[in-house]
Amino acid sequence: MAGAALNPPAWRQMPERGNTFWLRFMIGVGRGLGWHAGHALLYPITAYFLAFSPRQRQAARQYLGRALGRPARFADLWRLYFTFAATILDRVWLAAGRTAGFEITVHGLEALRRRVEPGPGEPRTGCLLFGAHLGSFEALRAVGDAGCPVDIAVLMHEANAARVKAVFDALGGTGRATTVIPLGCPDSMLRVREVLEHGGLVGLLADRAPAGQRMHRVKFLGSPAPLPTGPHLLAAVLGAPVMLAFGIRTGPRRYTVHFLPFAERIGDSDRAGREAAIIASVERYARELEAMCRAHPYNWFNFYPFWQDAAT
Repeated sequence: MAGAALNPPAWRQMPERGNTFWLRFMIGVGRGLGWHAGHALLYPITAYFLAFSPRQRQAARQYLGRALGRPARFADLWRLYFTFAATILDRVWLAAGRTAGFEITVHGLEALRRRVEPGPGEPRTGCLLFGAHLGSFEALRAVGDAGCPVDIAVLMHEANAARVKAVFDALGGTGRATTVIPLGCPDSMLRVREVLEHGGLVGLLADRAPAGQRMHRVKFLGSPAPLPTGPHLLAAVLGAPVMLAFGIRTGPRRYTVHFLPFAERIGDSDRAGREAAIIASVERYARELEAMCRAHPYNWFNFYPFWQDAAT
């Protein structure tokens, strides 16, 4: 596959177990003290990580310089780190279905409805939702209260699935149950196909992949960066339509969820046509993601040298 390479392990050297720790910490704070107390704690938490995470800080500075089109200032770094911490706090409430006090605006819901609600005599067809580590994918759960016609299953890497499921189980609450489908299991593809055949939605983050998986170097925010081909290959093999989905934090307990039409189908039946279509799909995804990053620069949460990997 032209321009493809194996994924270097940079982001895996920064495990997401810390994210899980802070989720559990925020669960404890939320249950004991409430959202406002948790929000007050975001300030010392942000200061701590800005002071003691030099590698992540340098990666964030590099990203912000590209997204903002100017050198990043301390205030920019603070805002990015604070937004990340705030989405972790909000995740506790969103995952439990406790959305009172949240303001969630949805753009593209009608396009999503047209995708999953068949017309008279038409079969139900599901849809893949490609997201990114941009904003809060968890905010999509709250869309059910805004009229999303079906539940959203989440496809994620097996190493994270058990940890995330344990956190969700600890949250309890009244929110819709989230089906977590781990990647790498023998029945993963079958489970995704089953959800789609029943007219459901399967969400996955399409900006990272485990080490050793195929990547494609594509221009992103001015320089080549590696993006995984796996999500696009999955869509091509299943013949599934794709929409993009981003939950952007716009303020305290305020989110805007964007559903964007992306592809009716990726690839043809022959191998050569499919590979070319996958590359084109990755490049289009990069353009859409770049536009979202420029519009919402403080919602990007890949705290590792994203562009450096392309030269590895």
